[in-house]
Amino acid sequence: MSAPKDDLKRPRELKTFVVPGDERSRLERITDHLKRDWQLYLLLAPTIIWLLLFLYKPMYGLQIAFKDYSVFRGIADSPWIGWDHFETLFGSEQFLRALRNTIYISLLSLLFGFPAPIILALMFNEIYQQWFKKTAQTIVYLPHFISSVIIAGIVITAFSPSAGIVNTVIGWLGFDPVYFLTKPEWFRPIFVGTTIWQEAGFQSIVYLAAIAGVSPTLYESAVVDGASRWQMMWKITLPSIMTTIIIMLIIRIGNMLEVSFEMIILLYQPATYETADVINTYIYRQGIQGGQYDFAAAAGLFNAVVAFVLVMTANTLSKRYSRTSLW
Repeated sequence: MSAPKDDLKRPRELKTFVVPGDERSRLERITDHLKRDWQLYLLLAPTIIWLLLFLYKPMYGLQIAFKDYSVFRGIADSPWIGWDHFETLFGSEQFLRALRNTIYISLLSLLFGFPAPIILALMFNEIYQQWFKKTAQTIVYLPHFISSVIIAGIVITAFSPSAGIVNTVIGWLGFDPVYFLTKPEWFRPIFVGTTIWQEAGFQSIVYLAAIAGVSPTLYESAVVDGASRWQMMWKITLPSIMTTIIIMLIIRIGNMLEVSFEMIILLYQPATYETADVINTYIYRQGIQGGQYDFAAAAGLFNAVVAFVLVMTANTLSKRYSRTSLW
């Protein structure tokens, strides 16, 4: 039986379905949700407590950046001095040098260090022999699990002017030994290379996981069309993991001013302050060694604000031009 023509022309009315419980208050819905999934929130509780105690509670102490802080008076009773510490900070040649070094080292790490785990992941993906692949992955992952003190000791020994392997090779070539770790111009390449060696392998795990999620049918279709392994890498693998690459890049940009503090402390010395001193080491010397906690807090607050601006800017630009973002 066919429907009348008038019924076919008449637009259908949209029915609104009322979900039971919608009329309840937000507090009641949250309470019911907590009662239903209390086990999950119990598992999450240690992390929340840690965040509150070690990340949010210390933010109360940031006010000493605007005070003439005294250990004996405490945070609350120390007098306010406004922006005096920041004026002194930006008038300090040592801080400006540390800021320049931080930006320069961060850019070098971004330029050479960020692509390294991506290249490693692509190389591992092309290995067919599983025993060789697992052995190579174990070797490149291992430095991440070694203490920074041991890594620094290996670097110092390798570049030692007397018994280091680098100067031994230089001696075989007929050149005089070079005191690499006392030369300001050599500190940045050594530091960036050491960081890549220590972290690139472990960071490649993220990209290997993203590559594992690529549909095998894409590669099968490419093989049928006669594509080479190189073409499949450029046309299938890289575009498929581009979202992961962009997200990791945003995170990396947000941490640009957070260079490896431990490694620099272990490798640098007064002779290399010119190119090795960064904001974190400057804060350490002024705050811990010099006892100027309020001045160091001002430098740390500046560092945090710049990092926040960088990650917000990178996320906004990525969301606008690539439709990929952290939030």
